[in-house]
Amino acid sequence: MYKPLNPAYEEHALFFNPAYMQMRLKGNEGPKHYLMPRGVSADLDGNVTFTMYAPEAQSVGVSGLGGSYGGDIVPLQKGEDGYWTATYANVLPGFHYCHFYVDGKPAMNPQAPFGYGGHEVENFFEVPDPNNDFYICKDVPHGSVHMELFPSSRTGAMHCCWVYTPASYYTDPERQYPVMYLHHGGGENETGWVWQGKINYIADNLIAAGECAEMIIVMACLYDINYDHPDEFVAGDFDALLTRDCIPMIESRYRVLPGCGSRAIAGLSMGSYHSAQVACNHPGMFGYVAMLSGSFDDRWYRWVNCRDVIAGSKTFQQQTRLFFMSVGTGETRLYPQMQENIAYLKANGITAGYFECEGLHEWTVWRKSIRAFMKQIFREDAQ
Repeated sequence: MYKPLNPAYEEHALFFNPAYMQMRLKGNEGPKHYLMPRGVSADLDGNVTFTMYAPEAQSVGVSGLGGSYGGDIVPLQKGEDGYWTATYANVLPGFHYCHFYVDGKPAMNPQAPFGYGGHEVENFFEVPDPNNDFYICKDVPHGSVHMELFPSSRTGAMHCCWVYTPASYYTDPERQYPVMYLHHGGGENETGWVWQGKINYIADNLIAAGECAEMIIVMACLYDINYDHPDEFVAGDFDALLTRDCIPMIESRYRVLPGCGSRAIAGLSMGSYHSAQVACNHPGMFGYVAMLSGSFDDRWYRWVNCRDVIAGSKTFQQQTRLFFMSVGTGETRLYPQMQENIAYLKANGITAGYFECEGLHEWTVWRKSIRAFMKQIFREDAQ
């Protein structure tokens, strides 16, 4: 029997409440609705069933990116109704990308959720976590997610950022709010923190529980592409896009509290490096900085030496209220660097925050990380 799941497990860009229905004609009775199998369904025990309709195919398989699935393609078995299906056990809780293959070629499954990651549209699925429900949709006051458009002063191109406002934003029209500028990773865009990260539900639930300050969250795209040089990894001057274009736009359209103590910057993976670089390039602009799955190592998109700023800028040392770092214990390149990075911050008089949890370079880790960071910021200025 069809059983609706929490929207956080299945929603994506095309739907909030998945219908899983087809309309078919039935003789003279007119069109009738029929329920279709989910493309992916999972239970609390980690059993995941993959299903894809491909009646003419000779083979269908699926692979997962990250988590417990790795890159191996596992087979699905064909049924008489044209649906291919298989159930696999012991899949880790949390978020997983997956790729379907029809006759050895990649194919999107229209009956499974999808989002944007790895520079392409990808199917994904969620395994419910019985020990973590902080990111699901609960019956609490809900904020809103807006889409704002603004031009790049460098390229002239129009950009989009998504803006979360808490539930009280429209019921308390005189109130001002702190702002967190939150960034995606390489190969993603401004949609990632909503569809994959569930940041609006994380904020709703934290605010409802009194565990974080009410805040505005701005998610801009890291790429300000110069098409004369499309091969550059940083893909433009994100520093200028954020500080010259995005932040002034937000501060002109939304009721934001002034001052660096009411401004945070955070990001995951590539976005963590971008966030730290912008903060270090503008000492005193952000009171709170977070690197989720990032470190002070030399990266090929570095334009500021963060270590030099951390050690040499009195403004940065005095105005940075918290420099937060997080990592999954399975991130073998990053994990060994964390304690040295935290010690370096403390040695230079900066309050350092740290969070780790089991996991790889994946959304399950980043959701837990941003939740830990949000619980520690704006607690004084926003009350």
